Amino acid sequence: MALTLLHRHALEDHILGFETSANPNHLCVARRPVIFSVLAHAGQEQAVGLALEAAPDIAPRFCGPAEWLAVSLTAGSETVAGHLSEISGASVVDQSDGKVLMAISGPSVRKILAKCVGVDLHPQAFAPGHSANMLFGHVAVNLARTGPDAFEIITPRSFAGSVYEDLMEMGREFALTASFSGG
Repeated sequence: MALTLLHRHALEDHILGFETSANPNHLCVARRPVIFSVLAHAGQEQAVGLALEAAPDIAPRFCGPAEWLAVSLTAGSETVAGHLSEISGASVVDQSDGKVLMAISGPSVRKILAKCVGVDLHPQAFAPGHSANMLFGHVAVNLARTGPDAFEIITPRSFAGSVYEDLMEMGREFALTASFSGG
């Protein structure tokens, strides 16, 4: 008898059956993002950071000194692993199955997130391209600004439901909608 493994997203029960047309303020949950942890070896921090910035199909997310998340929504795990293995002075681990990526965008996104994080999200303080680990309510997440009114939140899979519910509650007054991304 062959064993068949099915991928079930951590937010299936939260989103499926509740999807609506996207409002201007919208939360889009990535179905299968590729997310690797990258740690620079001592003395290699700058070289690893520059190599991550130059890697194709990879968006580096700063986590702390000598630590990043390498995120891709376009390349597969093997492709990203191949690019990362070419970076000298770094150790990498695939975290894709243990993380959930949510993208939130819209004209009220900063107001929604301000209810959940204790960080100044003004573009002059947290510009597009910036990312950092922080508390989202009671959960440690990585928050990245991906555009003027767009952010990505990466959370541990086991806390994804809590983060999702908090976001939807904080976005209720702004008619926040949610759906899975295509694919």
